[in-house]
Amino acid sequence: MAHETPPHWDRNMRERLRRGEAAALAELYDRFASLAYGIAQRVLDDETATGQVTREVFATIWESPDRFDPRQSTMRAWIAGQAHQLAVSRLRQRAAGPETHAQVRAAATAARADYIVTAMPAPLREALELTRFQRQDYRQMAERLGINENEARRRLRLGLQLLSSAARYGAESAEAPEQPAHARERETR
Repeated sequence: MAHETPPHWDRNMRERLRRGEAAALAELYDRFASLAYGIAQRVLDDETATGQVTREVFATIWESPDRFDPRQSTMRAWIAGQAHQLAVSRLRQRAAGPETHAQVRAAATAARADYIVTAMPAPLREALELTRFQRQDYRQMAERLGINENEARRRLRLGLQLLSSAARYGAESAEAPEQPAHARERETR
């Protein structure tokens, strides 16, 4: 099951990283390296590139801990998002033709789905994990979680709605290729 952390943990971790505590980076790496690696691996399917992306995620937070804002997301969600962005960026750099573009889109959608599941509230994530990976129906899930069947259906429905946004994201990113940051800034002026 995923590592859940209390909100103050994220703020404290950022402060420790700001102070340059190597032990904080080691703790963060121990807790979330497999998450970053898994997301990057799903996109890249290349162990060397996946390892590089994983290291880059942790190097980024070590060098610039203020890029993480605990008011915006959890450390877990932020790391997952960074791994996803870096892996997709690396895959796009390798892109050569239309079939590669389709591969990038599919990998980005899969990684986005992983990110969404990682970032969603724990009760919704549990509902999806029980139905998808343990093949339980909503009645079995309700019994296992100690909730009523209506709540089990609601959690599953909300989790699936969030997850379906990954497919919409993949379609949107296919229609509008990502622009460099300086081009986006000019458009918003």
